[in-house]
Amino acid sequence: MKETEIKPTSRKAMRYRGVECLNCKHPLELSDRFCAYCGQINTTKRLTLKDFFNEFILSVFTYDSRFRYTVKDLLFKPGTITRYYVDGKRLKYANPFRFFLSASISYFIILAIIGFINGNNDLDFTDDGAIQFNVDEAKGDIDAIKDITKDININELQNLNPEDADLLEERINNTIENSVSKLKERKKTKDSTKRAVKKVPYSTRSEASIDGMYLSKIATKGEIFYDFFEYTEISDPVTALDSLNFSKTRTNIFLYSKNEDIKRVKDNPARFIRFLASKIPFFLFFFAPIFALFLWLIYSKKRFNYMEHLVFIFHIFSWVFLVLLIAIIPDLLIGDEIVASLLLLLVGPFYFYKALRNFYKQKRRWTLLKFVFLNIIFYLGATIFAVIFFAITAFLF
Repeated sequence: MKETEIKPTSRKAMRYRGVECLNCKHPLELSDRFCAYCGQINTTKRLTLKDFFNEFILSVFTYDSRFRYTVKDLLFKPGTITRYYVDGKRLKYANPFRFFLSASISYFIILAIIGFINGNNDLDFTDDGAIQFNVDEAKGDIDAIKDITKDININELQNLNPEDADLLEERINNTIENSVSKLKERKKTKDSTKRAVKKVPYSTRSEASIDGMYLSKIATKGEIFYDFFEYTEISDPVTALDSLNFSKTRTNIFLYSKNEDIKRVKDNPARFIRFLASKIPFFLFFFAPIFALFLWLIYSKKRFNYMEHLVFIFHIFSWVFLVLLIAIIPDLLIGDEIVASLLLLLVGPFYFYKALRNFYKQKRRWTLLKFVFLNIIFYLGATIFAVIFFAITAFLF
């Protein structure tokens, strides 16, 4: 076959070709443009800025072609992309596991950037120990000072006799002192009210008196520890356990140390919610094998093995994040997550049904029955697994 014309200065030119691959040392012929073993270009030409830029562009568009085919078939050919991938047509598509992680993490990164640009960090930095001014009450104190000085001209202050000046200074000082006293009294009243509500007696129950199942014991200890922490504000687990006469086991120390985390969650729930949301890709990643197991059991008579069911699940999850990524711009323009919600609630079920039908190739009635059953299993399983997963995540917060 005749070679296509190559420029003499190109890295693929005949004069730059070698008889051995510089990457893997595989023997080559001068007619070989690329190594048949590792795929690297057969050239001995020194790297230049132009060559480096050309290779960069080529690598981008090479990945871009796989990315483009993956996105297109995921969006418009539900289930078909999985069948192609399982049947061996894999060079055309991105790795399903890597693509899922890339799509999900990209979505949350974009959300974080948008939130940073808009200034929507939802953080509450209010200091509960600071003096909280009541505008209506403080207005009276300010007006009292204004009443004293409203009829005084600045120029007239220089002409006041010493007795009038002393009298004016005394009146202003008395008003300021009264205002400060009122503010202190309000803060004192507020703090005493807060203590009356917040500081309730903690349980003096002994460790030996706690019985029941293991999880029940843990829950009871956690409640005792948190009540004690709220009342005494002692953060050191060893000191607190000594005061409670509890044994200083690793479990008890760990449980008591979580009081600081619980307090942080109560003080700033928005930050905790964002922390959980950032773990959703990992939740889906770990939940996918469980859901694939149900597919493997339901479609046990089909020729697909467990890993091929898992590829199907990751393609479904990737579609979800692709839809969320696509909906970001219209949702920003609208000001609400309407587009994403409509696509997931209305298009999502139909997409899942078509994916089952196209991949497993069963009749409509059997696909519909399994579609309903899998949705029930999915929501029940996801709920149970989410509680466990996010409970563990909360402990690590």
